[in-house]
Amino acid sequence: MKHYVIKRLLATLPLLLGISFLCFVFINLIPSDPAEVALRVRQTPIITEGAIAQMRQELGLDQPFMVRYVRWLWDCLHFDFGISYTNPTRTVLGEIARCLPATLKLAGLSPVFVIGLSLPIGFLSAVYQDSWFDRIMRGAVFATTAMPAYWVGLLLIWLVSIKMDLLPTSGHGGFKHLILPAFTVALTYISTYIRLIRNNMLENMREDYVLYANARGLKQRSIFVRHILKNSLQSCITAIGMSIPQLIAGTIVVENVFAWPGIGKLCITSIFNRDYPVIQAYVLMMGVLFVFFNLAFDIVQYAADPRLRQERD
Repeated sequence: MKHYVIKRLLATLPLLLGISFLCFVFINLIPSDPAEVALRVRQTPIITEGAIAQMRQELGLDQPFMVRYVRWLWDCLHFDFGISYTNPTRTVLGEIARCLPATLKLAGLSPVFVIGLSLPIGFLSAVYQDSWFDRIMRGAVFATTAMPAYWVGLLLIWLVSIKMDLLPTSGHGGFKHLILPAFTVALTYISTYIRLIRNNMLENMREDYVLYANARGLKQRSIFVRHILKNSLQSCITAIGMSIPQLIAGTIVVENVFAWPGIGKLCITSIFNRDYPVIQAYVLMMGVLFVFFNLAFDIVQYAADPRLRQERD
């Protein structure tokens, strides 16, 4: 176990370095000049070549590419992501810290919808395979998987908020403001986990241990819940781990549909304003989240499943 954790940690370091490099390269490939953008954002009346050169020197853009990358990476390791071009009085870290709690609220409620709906629906679909309930759920899963999140959000606003007048259309306030965007973020994952749980349970139903449990005369409820469902959920551990950063990253569209003041809305605003330090910090943070959650749940799965330990040993 210890060797596996050390090996995975060592393998993570070059991956994180590669993510940081790609993040820095892609942002620098954007054709517009950050110095000119910063001058326009600061409403400089006349943008001259001298003013652009001075701004490039102020932003450190006159340095060679690798020097800027190493300096940026070193600052990121100290949680210094630079100054926002849009508002020079604010740091990028301060902007992220201001918006992150709202996104975490959204991403925190979404798994409640995912687990609360996908687990019973996936279980019942497998138990009553090919029944009318299973057919309806499979159709609903197919439809919701194909629908983009922004369209689902607009439909929910029209139906739940405007027609039924049950929940607010947008904004940041109490718990009512959180329900629609959280459900919109969760809907894609609900469909995915319904299919995952159903298919895993159907596969486990054909295993020998289920036949043996039936031969022993165990109650069907016990066989389904304590044996089939339990074994089927083990393969969902890694998928759940990868879903957490996806939930955070997936809020970028939903936050803009529901005017939710989270980090996704901050990113979209920064893209329109060419606020490169904020975009770099957002992309880097999402990449690091994916790597660390993948690592953490791989270790959890390795510790929970003895078959993996035997295979690697």
